[in-house]
Amino acid sequence: MSKNNLRIVRASDIDLKERVVAIKRVAKVVKGGRRFSFSAIVVVGDGNGVVGYGLGKANEVTDAIAKGIDDAKKNLVKVPVYHHTVPHSIEGKFSGGFVLVKPAAAGTGVIAGGAMRAVFESAGIKDVLAKSKGSSNPHNVVKATFDALSKMRDPLAVAQQRGVNLSKVFNG
Repeated sequence: MSKNNLRIVRASDIDLKERVVAIKRVAKVVKGGRRFSFSAIVVVGDGNGVVGYGLGKANEVTDAIAKGIDDAKKNLVKVPVYHHTVPHSIEGKFSGGFVLVKPAAAGTGVIAGGAMRAVFESAGIKDVLAKSKGSSNPHNVVKATFDALSKMRDPLAVAQQRGVNLSKVFNG
């Protein structure tokens, strides 16, 4: 168990699909001109509640993506998914990025911006309403989304903690 009740998952146990969120070209000015390198932020997930993100930097795009995938596989976490949506509303924050995540009715789909959409689809969340407030930097948005998902509490765990049945958690 890590902080915020998240389970750390090993990449060797599951089949992961990767999605590139953003690729950025970075220039370093040297004596002979500009030297270019690339950074890529990648999200990996199994589509069943396990998701991770990583950053890769290299002189070639493919190498940067490969490094990002390796980094993402080292940072996998298990997030609660309840009926293909999130269990409850939550806000996440990282640096200047703020995100609001709300559960949605079945059939709604993923209503979210690009960086958040990649995280939700990789985690297997099919119905969710999300809004990015503040920074639109994909690094901050992805990390704020992970912050929100790390604060999520599983309904079964809440029911056991309170000593009541599952219907009492939702219906009061």
